[in-house]
Amino acid sequence: MHFLVVEDEVRLADLIVQYLRESGHTAEVCHDGPSGLEAARDPRVDAVVMDVMLPGMDGVQVCRTLRREGSDVPVVLLTARSAINERVAGLDAGADDYLVKPFALEELSARLRAVSRRRPALGSRLEVGDLVLDPDERRAWRAGTELDLSRREFAVLEILMENAGWVVTRTRLLEEAWDGEADLHSNAIDVHISKLRSKIDKPFGRASITTLRGTGYRLETRS
Repeated sequence: MHFLVVEDEVRLADLIVQYLRESGHTAEVCHDGPSGLEAARDPRVDAVVMDVMLPGMDGVQVCRTLRREGSDVPVVLLTARSAINERVAGLDAGADDYLVKPFALEELSARLRAVSRRRPALGSRLEVGDLVLDPDERRAWRAGTELDLSRREFAVLEILMENAGWVVTRTRLLEEAWDGEADLHSNAIDVHISKLRSKIDKPFGRASITTLRGTGYRLETRS
């Protein structure tokens, strides 16, 4: 995913951009409202992280202008701890969420995932490169070839595709694909990930699923 960070505190902006890039995404930064507005108009931007207090044009004004122009790009506003009025104004202007400073980068990551999932899609299908999954028809394809997946393999792939580029923890996979039925220390997840790789990667010469030892798995957006 490609993110835009609009923040006039240079150190904070750099930290956010570095974190997003280390998470496997691309990110650009602007330090004032007018340049942030112009950059946010780019259809390649998947979500915006924006401070409320910006020189030239504040974040609420930027957000209101984007919505007036018909843009549905998700926006997470950064606000001061005591500025309740800023949060209310931001949400009224069309912001999708807000985060109070200081904040943990992991929480920002979670909020970006949430607002990105809420963005209206052109259809129910999930697409990551040439990997396509249709939740309604319970079918999946790679490079136009339909994949023969078990119910559990399909569930795991769907979760990974919904969070493509982000790390999905083993705990989350157990909760969503196994409904908590399997034990965290069992090899159920490893077995199903191995089967998925043999079906969606090996026949096509790809390496889409990355294992982050002790943490979970990530479906790469480029493979």
